[in-house]
Amino acid sequence: MTNLKGKLAIVTGASRSKGIGAAICRSLANAGSDVFFTHWSAFDEVSGNGTDKDFPNMLCEELKNVGVNVTHMEVDLSSIESPGLIMDRVEETLGTPNILVNNATFESPANFRTLNRENLDMHYKVNNSGTIMLSMEFAKRYEKAFPAGKDGRIINMVSKGPDPNNLAYIATKGMMIAITEPLSVGLAPIGITVNCVDPGPTDSGWINDELREQLLPLFPTGRIGVPEDAARLITFLASDDSGWITGQTIKSEGGFLGK
Repeated sequence: MTNLKGKLAIVTGASRSKGIGAAICRSLANAGSDVFFTHWSAFDEVSGNGTDKDFPNMLCEELKNVGVNVTHMEVDLSSIESPGLIMDRVEETLGTPNILVNNATFESPANFRTLNRENLDMHYKVNNSGTIMLSMEFAKRYEKAFPAGKDGRIINMVSKGPDPNNLAYIATKGMMIAITEPLSVGLAPIGITVNCVDPGPTDSGWINDELREQLLPLFPTGRIGVPEDAARLITFLASDDSGWITGQTIKSEGGFLGK
């Protein structure tokens, strides 16, 4: 079993019980890591998946019962102040983190007829600007707190594929894939690895019966991915056992044939 005792992880975008973010928090906590997670209910209210009322507080108590330290905050990652606010809060409550899981994302479907600047800019503010600058702030504080560090981890959740109705989402996730390798080179000397996880289509509450019937034949394993699949890989990448893996984009999609 992966051992993360003594570690402290930030997980962005954990607001729904069926979401990948919540599964990541549970997996990390079960491995012994303290957890600080963020959420933004305003997005969930309009994203199509809906909100889980009071779920962040429920998740916090659930994780505490595992025996780890946990806290959380609501924050809009599109705000330029959010990286500093997040890092200040986690240091004030739990300490300096050595794991960052960039799971929070903005998604609003658009094709070449409907994509506009406002839609594209909103994707960029969350999926790129907010996420990248949080990674920079994390790395700077890690370097200061752990000058001889070797267990720093940044893990980006990404997606790719020929989806013509999700242009801004795929484009901004592609930017995260692009920055991962050069950032991994830059952060290697201070002991931080940087990797991406592409979970493929994951049944986190958005897949209805019709879509499930369409997707299922594309999974040679005979089932659609669930949040725990991605969470297990992320927990490994957060561990000391993954220290020689960096700059990679790793598929965790059960051989999905759709891309």
